[in-house]
Amino acid sequence: MLMRSYTVPVPWAAGYGLARTLLALGTLGTLVFSDASTLFREVSGVGRYPLCQGVNSGGAFCLVPEGHYDAMRWACCLVLVAAASGWRPRLTAVPHAYVAFSVFTGIAIPDGGDQITWILTLLIALVAVADPRRWHWRPWPRQEGPLSRQRTRWALLGVSALVVARIQMSVLYFQSCVAKLPHAEWADGSALYYWVNNYDFGAPYWLRPALQAVVDHPLGVAAMTWGPLVLEIALACALLLPQRVRWMLLPAGVLFHLGIAVVMGLWSFALAMCAGLLLLLAPLGHDPDLTRLLRRTPRAAAAPPKKEDPLEAPALT
Repeated sequence: MLMRSYTVPVPWAAGYGLARTLLALGTLGTLVFSDASTLFREVSGVGRYPLCQGVNSGGAFCLVPEGHYDAMRWACCLVLVAAASGWRPRLTAVPHAYVAFSVFTGIAIPDGGDQITWILTLLIALVAVADPRRWHWRPWPRQEGPLSRQRTRWALLGVSALVVARIQMSVLYFQSCVAKLPHAEWADGSALYYWVNNYDFGAPYWLRPALQAVVDHPLGVAAMTWGPLVLEIALACALLLPQRVRWMLLPAGVLFHLGIAVVMGLWSFALAMCAGLLLLLAPLGHDPDLTRLLRRTPRAAAAPPKKEDPLEAPALT
């Protein structure tokens, strides 16, 4: 009797490592550029943060008295620097996820970027805990023989976690698009006029004249309002599209979130979403040789790149 076999891509690749770095840098920026008095304060009707209740009491900032929040903040920054550097993923993955959880549950001003960072770092930790590489930038080494049975199980767990992350990002973009549609400003194409002119979250003063010239024109404001909706629904459907289309969506999505960061100042959110885009749109096990960017090889002596097949785990029967 013939049994069907399946192949599982090796998840320990430089592609997922870049997503780890972006997530760590987003949280690091929040902690470095915000002092304790900004992050931990009284919120009307809720209480003083951190709210050390239930599961939230396990966060890092609930483990120290109020006068030591800054010390804990810098300790968390050290963990994030180690994670962002790519050093020893299996040693830094769980601490990174714990810091992301502590920031999301502990600070008084969390946003959607902090939430998605916590979810993605938790899923990525299931990949990284079995990553044997010293640096997550290094490509997975070629092996002559099949992976061991134990490592194959870890590979299957890691790939499953990445698939869940992809589904999470797809649902996130779908919800983001659909939630806007019932609002008249998004339906009639005028929403971005109000966002650009919002004094709290709108465009900075140096950029406002240029954007104002666009949103003052009916076609301009309609394009700026409906364009993001089209992009979000395309990203929501990305898993159903061919890989070549996903590669085209990647720079569009990155530019979209960088534009939000420039206009609204949401840089940690932008880095978290760019990390999510990499997980959503790049192939599973995508392993570009990022270390070659650090190597100085004379152009004349550089060997032509070799075409390689994607590395896969042994067949599971």
